[in-house]
Amino acid sequence: MRIGFIGLGNVGGKLANNLLNNQFDVTVLDKDEKISKEFNSRGAKISNSIQHLVENSEIIITCLPSPEVCKEVLESEKGIINHIQENQIWIEMSTTDEDQLKKHASLIERKKAIALEAPVSGGCHRAATGNISIFVGGSRNGFEKALPILKYLGRRILHTGDFGTASILKVITNYLATVHLVALGEAWTIASKSNLDLNKTFKGIAASSGNSFVHETESQVILNGSYNINFTMDLVEKDVGLFQNLASKLGIDLEISPLVLEIIKDAKEKFGSRAWSSMVVKRLEDKYSANFRSPGYPEELIDKEKKEIGYEI
Repeated sequence: MRIGFIGLGNVGGKLANNLLNNQFDVTVLDKDEKISKEFNSRGAKISNSIQHLVENSEIIITCLPSPEVCKEVLESEKGIINHIQENQIWIEMSTTDEDQLKKHASLIERKKAIALEAPVSGGCHRAATGNISIFVGGSRNGFEKALPILKYLGRRILHTGDFGTASILKVITNYLATVHLVALGEAWTIASKSNLDLNKTFKGIAASSGNSFVHETESQVILNGSYNINFTMDLVEKDVGLFQNLASKLGIDLEISPLVLEIIKDAKEKFGSRAWSSMVVKRLEDKYSANFRSPGYPEELIDKEKKEIGYEI
């Protein structure tokens, strides 16, 4: 099966690489020509335009950084919508705006093609091994057609229902992860200023009711000092903003979300939009001259779980 992949960033590049590792026929397109050439050296074909990629693919996957970029790639005169053909499958793996997604799906389906959304969750280290989770929204028929491909991109695969439901669920999970991360900044500050052994603190939290996936992963690179979680401030700000927009659209006056968004924006201003998102904890670390370092923790997360062929949950 011929697959076209647009967007080879922190997540997209790892997902596309999984397809290459499993001998799929992959054509790639990215604005960074250096990255495209690297994929070419691994066996991918390179496309010089969206039209060329669409015309030479049965499945088109997009994994892009923002709703604005998604709109350009889908809706522009040279975009996917103008060139996609009957029975081709478009899979949107970006974390983007629900209303925009539904608009794109409607336009794709008018061309008698299949539209699916498939955002991922579980961290870049799991995207690299194919052990990441995937939420899929769209028709059941489309889901079943795409499942043989999705099984090599992720492990736990959930069909969430109609188009749009997967993106809402992804935004919810990203928001929860960010809340946990911000709370960890406060927890590590208290632990450090109380002179606790931070290695024992890590183990204690992991063994307690206060544990979370975020603690088990991001706390490791925080304690190392690299903060390298392969996810940046601008992206986490986008995700929490999408969650807040959903609340506003539903007429729900949230209490925690606005504060978390304010904290993220402050961290982005302090450390830069392309700083690792886990550096949000450094606001308090710096303010109170705390030291979050502990020996023996990795500079970057590596998924050590054995790769399993994906399955529906």
